[in-house]
Amino acid sequence: MYYDLTLKITPKLMKDANQNEKITLSGHMGTHFDVMDKEFPLDYLHLPAVIFDISSIQDRDIEIDDIELDLVQENMFIAFYSGFINETGYGTARYFKKHPQLSKTLIEACIQKGVSMIGIDCAGIRRGKEHTPIDQYCADHNVFVVENLCHMETLLNHQKVVQCVINTYPIHYSQMTGLPCRVVAEI
Repeated sequence: MYYDLTLKITPKLMKDANQNEKITLSGHMGTHFDVMDKEFPLDYLHLPAVIFDISSIQDRDIEIDDIELDLVQENMFIAFYSGFINETGYGTARYFKKHPQLSKTLIEACIQKGVSMIGIDCAGIRRGKEHTPIDQYCADHNVFVVENLCHMETLLNHQKVVQCVINTYPIHYSQMTGLPCRVVAEI
């Protein structure tokens, strides 16, 4: 069974997003990953994955103890479902500035585990001035950050964690910091 985790872009979503975040015009619209100055390896197209439900965590960073870190393995796609994209709606000022974020310790633990991709259903794994540097840090460690995923609650089906395979298909752009992509989970 296949589940599309990609945000469907409409003219209204484009307009709302462009009013609140100008970088969406350069490959960062909708579901995309921050490639920074790297090339997307084709080995990352089809990865074993684990999706964690972190939706009950409010008003603080997501920490290592909030997930089952022992499920995280090398060459995996790790995704975090916060429910924020459903609650806030893509493209609003709040969506870009007040989203949940992963702690630096959790991000580092994922990098040390050798994950290939980190996905989240909001505008980034860190906010504000920390957004771009952490994306670059991840890319420098061969980890790409996929932002603005959606529909993960369907896969979770009231479970705290689900394992699956995630297929990621980026647009073949060059010299961009963000690449729009289609992300499809397979169970």
